[in-house]
Amino acid sequence: MADGEKYVFDKSRMEFRKVTRSVWSVTKKALGYFLVTASLAVVYYVVFSLLVSTDSERALKRDIQMYEQMYAEMLRKEELVGDVLDGLKEKDREIYRQLFNSDSPDLGSMYPDGLLSAIDSVEDKDIVEYVGKKLDLLDIASARVENNLARVMAVLDSGGVKKLPPMTIPLGSFSYARTGASVGQKINPFYKVPANHGGLDLISQQGEPVYAAADGVVKYVDHSSKGLGNVVAIDHGNGYVTSYAHLENTRVSRGQKVQRGKQIGQVGMSGNSFAPHLHYEVRKDSLRMDPLNYMFASVTPEDYMGMLFMSSNTGQSMD
Repeated sequence: MADGEKYVFDKSRMEFRKVTRSVWSVTKKALGYFLVTASLAVVYYVVFSLLVSTDSERALKRDIQMYEQMYAEMLRKEELVGDVLDGLKEKDREIYRQLFNSDSPDLGSMYPDGLLSAIDSVEDKDIVEYVGKKLDLLDIASARVENNLARVMAVLDSGGVKKLPPMTIPLGSFSYARTGASVGQKINPFYKVPANHGGLDLISQQGEPVYAAADGVVKYVDHSSKGLGNVVAIDHGNGYVTSYAHLENTRVSRGQKVQRGKQIGQVGMSGNSFAPHLHYEVRKDSLRMDPLNYMFASVTPEDYMGMLFMSSNTGQSMD
């Protein structure tokens, strides 16, 4: 009997018969072994993947967690920036109405409808196309700004605005951190109750020079130990009048012509003043305006944003 050969007893013939294997039986058995082996391999891989992490996988998991935290923070900042932009747009409209007595030009959206949603997620291979679209959008926005600037200059050239409003800060070497309370309901520093504040507090050292914000004629000069103390008011024409209060002294007289940058007095504490500062007011056709709306051309955009923040978050006036 050869090795590997199998025999079975045939009861009908009462003899041993050699067992033969067909191709199908061999194939079927091989397939069975293959399926069992493949199934075990899959099970081993799944168990290994779930229970054992490689260094690369652990690093990727840490990166994913970090990006998830960053994404949530970016969403929060995006909402904050959106709110700030909305506020700036409204502030811009208010400034334009006060300066030119008309609504600000509609710049429209910087981005065509639907474009932002299409480029929110940019793959590396699409970065060149993305940058190209952004540049095209900036060109469109730049053209709109130039067109609106041309409209403003046309209004000025045609005499629609006879004189520019007072747009210079009346103190030298001014920094936004010295901005105090502006127009509105503020806490009175002496009585600690809300009271209407009609100007902008510019915090300064006693004796610092105070300058005229624009060319004009001195409308009046008051000297008093009460209220706003020593005050100089200048008529700039076109309905604009500025006043400078709590001065230590005055250096001009009623009816005197002054030029922008002319020293008209010094910072003091005359009248009801909590500390040395300049109480600065701007009126247009006898209406009190927010002086901050006329100072954006005298400082950098960053400092102007700081001034807006300081004035809006200062709840107590200094007079």
